[in-house]
Amino acid sequence: MPEDILVAIAWPYANAEIHVGNITGSHLPGDIVARYHRLKGNRVLMVSGTDSHGTPVTLKADALGKPVEAVYQEYHAGFLELFQQLGITYDLFTTTHTENHFKVAQSVFLALKENGFLFTQKSMQWYSPAARRFLPDRYVEGRCYICGADGARSDQCDACGNVLEPEKLINPRARTGDGALKLRETEHYYLDLSKLEPEVKEFLRQRAGWMRETVLGESLGKIEAEGLKPRPITRDLDWGIPVPVEGWEGKCLYVWFEAVIGYLSAPIEWSRLSGQDKAWHAWWVNPAARQFYFIGKDNIFFHTSLWPAELMGAGEQFMKIFAGESGRLTVPYDVPANQFMNLEGQKISGSRNWAVWGRDALRRYDPDALRYYLTVNMPELRDTDWDWADFVARNNNELVAAWGNLANRVLSFCYKHWEGHVPTVALETLHPVDRELLAVIESGFETVGRELEAVHLRAALQEAMRLASEVNKYLDAAAPWFQIKTDKDEAAKSIYTALRAIDSLKIMLAPFLPFTCQRLHEFFGYEKPLFGEQYTETVRDALGEHTVLRYRGVEGMQWKPSELPPGAKLNPPAPLYKKLDESIIAEERARLGKEPETN
Repeated sequence: MPEDILVAIAWPYANAEIHVGNITGSHLPGDIVARYHRLKGNRVLMVSGTDSHGTPVTLKADALGKPVEAVYQEYHAGFLELFQQLGITYDLFTTTHTENHFKVAQSVFLALKENGFLFTQKSMQWYSPAARRFLPDRYVEGRCYICGADGARSDQCDACGNVLEPEKLINPRARTGDGALKLRETEHYYLDLSKLEPEVKEFLRQRAGWMRETVLGESLGKIEAEGLKPRPITRDLDWGIPVPVEGWEGKCLYVWFEAVIGYLSAPIEWSRLSGQDKAWHAWWVNPAARQFYFIGKDNIFFHTSLWPAELMGAGEQFMKIFAGESGRLTVPYDVPANQFMNLEGQKISGSRNWAVWGRDALRRYDPDALRYYLTVNMPELRDTDWDWADFVARNNNELVAAWGNLANRVLSFCYKHWEGHVPTVALETLHPVDRELLAVIESGFETVGRELEAVHLRAALQEAMRLASEVNKYLDAAAPWFQIKTDKDEAAKSIYTALRAIDSLKIMLAPFLPFTCQRLHEFFGYEKPLFGEQYTETVRDALGEHTVLRYRGVEGMQWKPSELPPGAKLNPPAPLYKKLDESIIAEERARLGKEPETN
C-alpha cells in the first residue's frame, strides 16, 4: 500500500544566499528522500519556504536601507532560482508572509491559549530611547554571562548554545548603533512548555532505536538535564504576524514559534492551490503518515521538542478553530538532522564570504556533480569539510570514471555494433555468470532502498556505486570489446547483461543524480520520464503577491529492476559527466572571501 510521506525542510531566512552547507544540511537530503519515495509510488508532499519574518530579515533590510518586504522578496526569488537549477523538487516552496500562514499560525496560537498552555508575563527587555522602541533580541549583542563569549545575542549565545536572559547580558549594545540601552518592562505571551514536558519526553523515548543518536541525545538529554521551561512566543515588532488578541496591537508572534508552523501551513496552501482543500489531511490528520524533518544541528531542539510541544498543546482544538472539524495533528516521525559542513578547514561564514554559494557554483558546475559531492560528503553524523581538491578527485575518479564511463562505453559500443538497438538475446541462453551479475544488481533495490528508508544517504549512494563497480569487474572479465571479434553472439549476451545492470543502477542513482539519470533514461529509449517537472506560480492574497515553486509528478512506480526488452531501440548516447581540470582547485580557492556573482 502506498504510504503518505511528508518531507519537511528547514525554512531559509530571507537575509542571505544559500551555500553548500545549507544545501547538504537540509535541502538536498530532503530531495533525495522525496525522490526515492516517489519512485516507490508513495504519496509524497515536500514543503518548505522562505522564512520572511524575524530580526535577521529586518537587520538585513536596515543594513541595505531597503523595505523589509522588498528584501525578503529579493532573496525568495533567488531561492526559487537555485532550487530549480539544482533540482530540489518542492511540491510547494512558499513563504511565511502569506494570508494563509498568518491564519494557520494564529489558529495554533489560539488553540494553545484555549487549551491553557499560554500565560502572560511581564519581563525586562532592552529599549532604545534614541530609536523609541524595544529592540528585538538579535539587535542586542554583548558578552555571554555563562561562557564569556563576546557577540552573544540577548536571547541566545551561539558559542555555548544556551538560551539567555536578556537582562543578564554583559555590556549590551545595539547592533544598529541606537545609542545607550535601558531595560524596560514589557509584557508577552509565554508557552508553558513545563506542562507539556511529560508528553514530549514520551514522544522522544518512543523514537529511540531509529532516530539518530546525535539527535536523540541532543533532545532527550537536554530535557532530562534542564527540563522544558516556559518560553516567550510574542515580541515587540512591527514586521511579522500580529498577536490575535485584542489590546495586543504592536506585538507579533515570535519567529521561532511561527516559522515552524509553516510545515503545517504549506501543505494547507498546497491543497488549496491544487483544488483539494482537504488533501493536507493525508499528511497532517493521519496517524499513519510519516513526517521527516530535514534540518541542521543548530535547529534540532526546536524540531524535536518545541515543535512537537506546539502540536501536542494545540491538540484537537486547532482543527476546531481553523477548519471547524475534529481531528488531531500528526507529530514528527523522524528528524534526521545533519551536522555542519565546513570549507577548506574553516567554518563557513557568510559575513566573510567564506562559502561556496549555491547559485554561484552552478554557473561553473553541473548540478549532478555538485549533488554527488554534497552527498558523498554529507555531514550525517559528524561535521565534514568541503575541499576543492577532494571535489575534483571525487568527480573525476568516481562520478566520471566509475559510473559515467561505464554507462557511456557500454551504450556507445552497443549503439555502434547493434545498429542502435539492444542486442536481440534469448534470455534463457544467458550464462550463470550473467544471471549472477543481474541478481547482484537487482538486490540493490533492497540494500540501497533499506539505507534510503533509514535516511542513511551516504551509505545508500556508496552501495549503489559499489554495485556499479561490480558491473565494471564483470565487463573486465567478459571483455565484449574483444569478444565481438570472434563471437558476436557471445558479446551480445555480455552487452545485454551490462545494459540491464546499468538500466537498474540508473533507477537506484536517480534520487541522487536526477539530471544525468534522466538523460540516461532517454538514451535507453524510454518516453515516460523518471520524475515530474518544476514550475513557478504567482499567488495573490490579502498581503499581496508571492511566487511559489511547485512540482508536477508522474504516475507509476519505477523503483524496480530493469525489464529491458531485447531488440529495443536506443537513442544516440553521449557522455554524462565532465572531467574537471585540476587548475580549478587554485581558481576556486582564490575566490574564497570574495563576493559571489548572483545575477
